[in-house]
Amino acid sequence: MPTPSMEDYIEQIYMLIEDKGYARVSDIAEALAVHPSSVTKMVQKLDKDKYLIYEKYRGLVLTSKGKKIGKRLVYRHELLEQFLRVIGVDEENIYVDVEGIEHHLSWNAIDRIGDLVQYFEEDKSRKETLRDIQKQNEENQ
Repeated sequence: MPTPSMEDYIEQIYMLIEDKGYARVSDIAEALAVHPSSVTKMVQKLDKDKYLIYEKYRGLVLTSKGKKIGKRLVYRHELLEQFLRVIGVDEENIYVDVEGIEHHLSWNAIDRIGDLVQYFEEDKSRKETLRDIQKQNEENQ
């Protein structure tokens, strides 16, 4: 199982490949706001652990294992953003909050959050009821 840091790299590499068709060390460094040398070290580790294939000066390709995990990590991130929006978290806090919690939840918790998001999305009146409760709670503070 990848570490949280490895997950961040795999997720970013997956998104770059999906968006641009490729992921270069410089693109990854820019996206993660780290030095290219740090990216190179991590990419070598991910290659060793069979998440990707890296050839110096030629780029990298995710293995089927890397693609599968990358897709799941992007899903987790997007689901948590959706969840925080559903429950009314202010938009300016969502990205930082997701980054803070995504590595600390089990996949079982992620699946249950997915169920809860689905519950609210299937019937808009449920979100309205939640907003009413939140408004009442704010007035009572």
